[in-house]
Amino acid sequence: MIETRQLTKRYGNLIAVNEINLSLKEGDVFGFIGPNGSGKTTTMRMIATLLSPDYGEAYVCGQSIYTNPREIRRLVGYMPDFFGVYDDMTVIEYLEFFAAAYRINGPSRRKVCEEKLELVDMAFKRDAMVNQLSRGQTQRIGLARTLLHEPQVLLLDEPASGLDPRARIEIRNLLKKLGEMKKTVIVSSHILPELADVCTRVGMIEKGNLIVDGYVDEVMRKARQQLMLQIRVKDRQEKAAALLSQHDSIDKVDIVRGTIEATLKSETMDYSELPTLLIENGFQVTLFREEEVNLETAFMSLTKGLVQ
Repeated sequence: MIETRQLTKRYGNLIAVNEINLSLKEGDVFGFIGPNGSGKTTTMRMIATLLSPDYGEAYVCGQSIYTNPREIRRLVGYMPDFFGVYDDMTVIEYLEFFAAAYRINGPSRRKVCEEKLELVDMAFKRDAMVNQLSRGQTQRIGLARTLLHEPQVLLLDEPASGLDPRARIEIRNLLKKLGEMKKTVIVSSHILPELADVCTRVGMIEKGNLIVDGYVDEVMRKARQQLMLQIRVKDRQEKAAALLSQHDSIDKVDIVRGTIEATLKSETMDYSELPTLLIENGFQVTLFREEEVNLETAFMSLTKGLVQ
């Protein structure tokens, strides 16, 4: 559905996007992760044919951004991080205006607009003035507008930017719905928890370079080069830590905020002896688990913190 080959964009001596290669299939929800200024928006605008690359190629549903930009714009729904609204319109008028721009005419226009309002849970605001909506409601109306022409591909640039926690959760739920509808979605963010439960794939971009690209479980495995165990005992933490540090499977042991963090040697996958060792030496174990690896820990492990 989306393929890029060495996609590159320069601004003078600054390489904003550096030879990015992507291949996304139907139904992929791709989390595009990186700090502000890393090249996320530039990449998405090139795929949407809103910005010309200096080098490389991109295809959307088999169509080249060079030879078929009009067709790609029909196939793509692009939602920028900030977009304007017309303050003197109601919500339904706003959507009908854009539906007309997409040449959705006749009785079907109102029907399509009503359906998209239902999809984004905004039907109750159909007759409200657009300028009276909250930031989260405006974002949802923007998403409804993006979906009016039934695009196969969605490019959503920071859709939860500036939203309160409840509104971010609502946007995440909408993204899950879109994945279930078999849309191919690229959603960018620098707030990692927004994407953790939504994306099937993630890409991490840093200083214009795509340094990680893969399915979520693959990225987690790559980030977890060594297992870390989190252990708590009822008392005598220092002695328990000292005992664990002597075991052949342990690389290092630290105590962090009352929890023993035992890092296993890279070749060690079986640690079943360790709880038995503690119990046999008189320690009461109250917690014994592997450290959870999420997108935040993976990002910190796999990137260097570089910015343009």
